Amino acid sequence: MILFPAIDLKDGQCVRLEKGDMERATVFGTDPAAQARAFADQGFSWLHVVDLNGAFAGRSVNGTAVEAVVAAVDIPVQLGGGIRDHAAIDTWLEHGVARVILGTAAVRDPGLVKAAARDHPGKVAVGIDARNGKVAVDGWAASTEMDVIDLARRFEDVGVTAVVYTDIDRDGVLAGLNITATLRLANAVSIPVIASGGLASVADVLRLLEPDCAGLEGAISGRALYDGRLDPIEALRLISAAEING
Repeated sequence: MILFPAIDLKDGQCVRLEKGDMERATVFGTDPAAQARAFADQGFSWLHVVDLNGAFAGRSVNGTAVEAVVAAVDIPVQLGGGIRDHAAIDTWLEHGVARVILGTAAVRDPGLVKAAARDHPGKVAVGIDARNGKVAVDGWAASTEMDVIDLARRFEDVGVTAVVYTDIDRDGVLAGLNITATLRLANAVSIPVIASGGLASVADVLRLLEPDCAGLEGAISGRALYDGRLDPIEALRLISAAEING
């Protein structure tokens, strides 16, 4: 199980939003590269980076900060937010991003996702952000009537390496992961699923280590790491111990 620390970028700074609302942003740092190095030094094996401005604009906005993060660490970085065409996918992979996360594009241009997964094996993930089981797009600003599982099933057997599933109503408010909805998705598709939204404490980490969550690739943690509710050393120790004993 991989614990992905999140670096969410707004106006070049590390922030956390509440339920995806750009007007409810808390700044946790002004140097994303330094934050990336801190996470790497704590022992994390991956970074999860999102260009929040890019998600709304539909193009890269915090590119300079992303490049600084990638250059600052030796661990792999997955990146989402505003990546909606072949050129953006190719550019970020060429710049050292380990895998790109396609969200809005997965809804509006599934052919792009399939082609990218074919052209870049192991480097394309799908981001599915949902309210009440329905997919949201454009940085969560717009809702659709599409069911989460229906969307994920579009990408079975096309080479997508993971699905990042976010419960928007839990994101940034420390309400705990929506394990029920996450497992419902994970059990419906063969693509590995990453849980996101609401991870609040070591209790969530322990829940992820229970047998029914064994099929999940991991989970993303943001605010809980930044405000000290989740001790990264303890969380990683528990995960490592579970892997040794498992």
